[in-house]
Amino acid sequence: MTNSAAMIKELRQLTGAGMMDCKRALEETGGDMEQAIAELRKKGAAAAAKRAGRIAAEGVIVCQSNTSHSILVEVNCETDFVAKDDSFIEFCNQVASTILEACPSSDVDVGALKIAGGPTDAGFTTVEEARQGLITKVGENISVRRFALLESSGSVVGHYLHGSKIGVIVVLNQASDQLKLDIAMHIAASAPLFIDVEDVDQDMLNKERNIYQAQAEETGKPSDMIEKIVKGKVAKFLSSNALLEQPFVRDTDIKVRKHLESEEARVKAMVRFEVGEGLEKRSDDFVAEVMSQARG
Repeated sequence: MTNSAAMIKELRQLTGAGMMDCKRALEETGGDMEQAIAELRKKGAAAAAKRAGRIAAEGVIVCQSNTSHSILVEVNCETDFVAKDDSFIEFCNQVASTILEACPSSDVDVGALKIAGGPTDAGFTTVEEARQGLITKVGENISVRRFALLESSGSVVGHYLHGSKIGVIVVLNQASDQLKLDIAMHIAASAPLFIDVEDVDQDMLNKERNIYQAQAEETGKPSDMIEKIVKGKVAKFLSSNALLEQPFVRDTDIKVRKHLESEEARVKAMVRFEVGEGLEKRSDDFVAEVMSQARG
């Protein structure tokens, strides 16, 4: 399979690996970008794993809610200048309101949805028409990248927006206003991938285990030692990425689990979006900034 220069460039941006390493990884994986990243990590050619999830595109995260659902939406543009434009922000809010009202499945064609509240001032009736109109106006490509709808009826919902770059929704069985804000801010700062260790996606876990196995085998150590190394790394991956096992940002001497138990609260669902994550590196360290604010 022939891999384009654009694919090689994208893989370099995602991993920090050399051009030839990226080219070989794509050839070995038949052009599968995700598998190519995993291969580079195994061989030690890629930079830190987290670099694959750093900020790339500009844009905003919008959070809205009604009596039954809460929503996060990410809309991207090309520059931070446009991300702060009133027309762009208005469009983002329209998109969120439209999806929240329609309450569609996750695989819906958002562009085909009728704009909530009827046609816009410019006469656009669908999200796609409004998007195309905005592109013409601002001169940049605009994309509605993703959204997440969480059912919230009968539950307590915490929201947190760090500026417009990180957004969190957390659904709890019960919680004070302070607790739900604290947990939402913790999620924004610590970026857990799942609520508890047993909630981990098995495909994700198997992929991590395979990477650790390949890395350990490169050391040339005996098989029993390799098994212990892999087991330890898997355990660390689970504990560091499970919300309930993470040190609570406001009091790092206790875990989130203990803090929740002290108020008889339980996290039922959560979602965290960060603008452009998974696309390309940016220099802004929003996680550190949120962590600093969360700790007061």
